[in-house]
Amino acid sequence: MPGKPGGPVAPDTTVPVTGWGRTAPTAARLIRPRTYQEAADAVRNCGARGGIARGLGRAYGDAAQNAGGAVLDMTALDRIHAIDADGGTVLCDAGVSLHRLMEVLLPLGWFVPVTPGTRQVTVGGAIGADIHGKNHHVSGSFSRHVLSFELLTADGHVRTVSRGTPLFDATVGGMGLTGVILTATVRLLPVETSYMSVDTERAADLDDLLTRLTETDHRYRYSVAWIDLLARGPATGRAVLTRGDHAPLEALGPRTRAGRAPLAFRPRSLPPAPDLVPGGLLGRTTVGLFNELWYRKAPRASTGRLQRVSAFFHPLDGVPHWNRVYGRAGFVQYQFAVGHGQEDTLRRIVARISERRCPSFLAVLKRFGDADPGWLSFPVPGWTLALDIPAALPGLAALLDELDEEVAAAGGRVYLAKDSRLRPELLTAMYPRLAEFRALRAELDPHGVFVSDLSRRLGL
Repeated sequence: MPGKPGGPVAPDTTVPVTGWGRTAPTAARLIRPRTYQEAADAVRNCGARGGIARGLGRAYGDAAQNAGGAVLDMTALDRIHAIDADGGTVLCDAGVSLHRLMEVLLPLGWFVPVTPGTRQVTVGGAIGADIHGKNHHVSGSFSRHVLSFELLTADGHVRTVSRGTPLFDATVGGMGLTGVILTATVRLLPVETSYMSVDTERAADLDDLLTRLTETDHRYRYSVAWIDLLARGPATGRAVLTRGDHAPLEALGPRTRAGRAPLAFRPRSLPPAPDLVPGGLLGRTTVGLFNELWYRKAPRASTGRLQRVSAFFHPLDGVPHWNRVYGRAGFVQYQFAVGHGQEDTLRRIVARISERRCPSFLAVLKRFGDADPGWLSFPVPGWTLALDIPAALPGLAALLDELDEEVAAAGGRVYLAKDSRLRPELLTAMYPRLAEFRALRAELDPHGVFVSDLSRRLGL
């Protein structure tokens, strides 16, 4: 087994555990292994309720929770073992965050191949959720860039798992249910600067937006649209479309601060969001004002604007604990995907959300490219819409149940890394390789060592 010498399992404590949405808190025995051997010992002794690995807690729902059982906090296993600066790969522990990789790799001219809307996720979490980003239409999911990983399985042994094997395809997107990822080797993206060259434009409505994405997305590595889901009538689905690529060195100018340190990584941070307003700060009035201002202030069309990578990819990371603004009841992050040819389904869902006046100010639409082979990976070629809704909104549960049924009927799916409320009977329709996943998991882990609140709820 690789890593530091063995030792006793780190002391553990029963604590409340919740996802980033704070909607379904449960209590679990939290264990923080400091070595690979401690992780193996924890797996062998996690108890009748089993255990699940957890990174930085940015899964929105209950995927990294385990009521009454064990949760393995993997963030102490956070070493970068080797960087191939010529070949563009990194070997690191699963507890290393994307933030840390950017700190180390950007000055060397390399960037992570795929990043979601936060860099505060671990490599293990990125693989377990098979994360996607603004470049899925070009680069696919995170797993496309993973060459191999080491997986601690239920028998306490470590397996080296390579691409093209059933265990690889079950683990990427498998939400931690095949084992604990210890290390991974990831292929990187070469860049000349830590800046982005960004084009921005406004779309008058949803059809205008879909046309722009369909006809011109191939010109950009990164593409995302913010949608005003409170707009109605002819403006339904109006959006701000932001697209770009990594800025070349020549774009910075040698005499500018950026030109003098073109690969510097300087993320900015604001004071933490307050946790004082029980009902939250984001009602219909507040979000309506925000959406109007955000749409109006966006340029009708601008090209080549330089932005730091942190501002382009992770603006919310600059506000620590931004999830608090939804109040103590938390929020639901609802994300679904439907295939090409199902644009009418997307239109109906956007219209229904708009008609219900759901106050969502973090609503984004992206276009997915080719799917990757993960059996429970979320992306399918087509469209994905993600939106946040305060959990206390009246009638929310019934509305989302209805949307789930419409998505499933269209051959689409919801993202398990953000889910905390999907009905299990819809899962098979959404994930057609679910039976294969269950069969492999039963063979690999016959006693159900790896379990989570998500897996119990959905019968994974």
